[in-house]
Amino acid sequence: MTTYVLADTATMFRRDLRHAVRFPLMLISGIGLACLMMLLFVYVFGGAIGGGDRAAYVNYLIPGILVMAIGGGGASTAININTDMSEGVIARLRTMAISRTSVLAGQVAGGMVRTVLSLALVLGVGYLIGFRAGAGVGDWFGVAGLLVLTTFAVSWMTAAFGLVAKTVAGANSSSLLFQFGPFVSSAFVPTGSMSPGVRWFAEHQPFTPIIDTLRGLLAGAPVGFGTWGVAVAWCAGLSLLGFFWSRSAFLRLPTR
Repeated sequence: MTTYVLADTATMFRRDLRHAVRFPLMLISGIGLACLMMLLFVYVFGGAIGGGDRAAYVNYLIPGILVMAIGGGGASTAININTDMSEGVIARLRTMAISRTSVLAGQVAGGMVRTVLSLALVLGVGYLIGFRAGAGVGDWFGVAGLLVLTTFAVSWMTAAFGLVAKTVAGANSSSLLFQFGPFVSSAFVPTGSMSPGVRWFAEHQPFTPIIDTLRGLLAGAPVGFGTWGVAVAWCAGLSLLGFFWSRSAFLRLPTR
């Protein structure tokens, strides 16, 4: 049974990658938005927000931009799944002798590959404008692991959004939570500079511990369990919520 699930997931994964090659605009737009936000904050706001030290502000900014790029990749997953649903592709797949879990898992795996590529490109652009990491080999493994965990969580959540949304526009709009949620976090300014109510929200939402952990690891600084443990817990919780929510929504879809 496990062999069939893996084989079917691999088939759906290859299908998703072929779509990405044939229609690369979603990947380009996700990368473009993240890079645009990075350039905007560094060269327009960086002098004021960073106290005049743009080089230091680039290092502060990169973790938040990486999380925004993950949100952009999740949006493409939601859109692709909703498009398949509205065009009857998923309804057709549900009538075939394939693992139902593989239909979603293949999309999620494809979305993760696209997102990882976009993260590498965002880091490349960051290095071109002055980003410099103080991370050691172990820190980089930690960065990669947390980025993958975050991508996995966001991919399953946006898969659920794609299934429950009535239209492609609705799927895209619901996914904006992960693209612009980092604005109310420690992504661009320290939470201590915010008003009390906003600061409380920023400190208790999932993006802040994830971004703070990435920032510490990239700087080669020690990160306490109270930060990285919370980040991993958020990723695990969102992954489980997204998986079971999307699975439930998928099983409730009518066949045509």
